[in-house]
Amino acid sequence: MQKGNKSGWYWLFLVPFIATLWPPFYASYRPTLGGFPFMYWYLILWIFLVALLSGIVYFIDNR
Repeated sequence: MQKGNKSGWYWLFLVPFIATLWPPFYASYRPTLGGFPFMYWYLILWIFLVALLSGIVYFIDNR
């Protein structure tokens, strides 16, 4: 990335930050998925979504 080149795609990283910032939103037991409470599978899902988002931003920024 060149010094003066700022990519607007980095703003997408605010989405997972905001989605996991407010614990009362996801701190519940139901719905369960495979016996796991909502809180656990919601946060684990965000791990994979952030990895996917990072890959998208990386490939768009480096083309």
